[in-house]
Amino acid sequence: MNSASPSTAAAPLAVESDLQIAGDILSVQHLLQPAREHPATVAEFAGLARSIAANRAEWEHLVQYDATTRWYHRLRTVPQALDPAQPGGAPIGYEVWLLSWVPGQGSGRHDHGASSGVLTVLDGELTEHGPRGTLALGAGTQRVFAPGYTHEVVNDTLEGAVSLHVYFPGLTEMPMHGCSAPHREHAPA
Repeated sequence: MNSASPSTAAAPLAVESDLQIAGDILSVQHLLQPAREHPATVAEFAGLARSIAANRAEWEHLVQYDATTRWYHRLRTVPQALDPAQPGGAPIGYEVWLLSWVPGQGSGRHDHGASSGVLTVLDGELTEHGPRGTLALGAGTQRVFAPGYTHEVVNDTLEGAVSLHVYFPGLTEMPMHGCSAPHREHAPA
């Protein structure tokens, strides 16, 4: 044992705020996950649809109306793959479609096979007939649906309408319902 001079206790530090204890909560960059190159969650796909909807310059000049057939245009395609940057290789892959609807035009009752989707009305108004009844969908309205969700979308107004559809994974089939035998189409709705 050393019996030299008695030790002196250090004076306690004054704690003035939570920031001194926990640090600045706005400076947590090291805790944040890196931004994804492609959306991977339903919320991120809905956000993608909202960002495209807000950028009218990206899509407005492409819109055409065709009274003889439904018009559609694929805006983006990201092929199916596993994202190596995500833990467990989360799947990526989606399609973004732009559709126009003349008065009276409809999709017929259908589902989207194995794809989930986000439908966003860009201009005009559409009517959705689904399992929970009939819904009026005005500009800015979003509907999210899971694989197997059956619905029909119709323009019941006297004005044209435009909608944006994001399918994840990309749309590979669109089984029609209400026919004598299931009919499959490959047009988005």
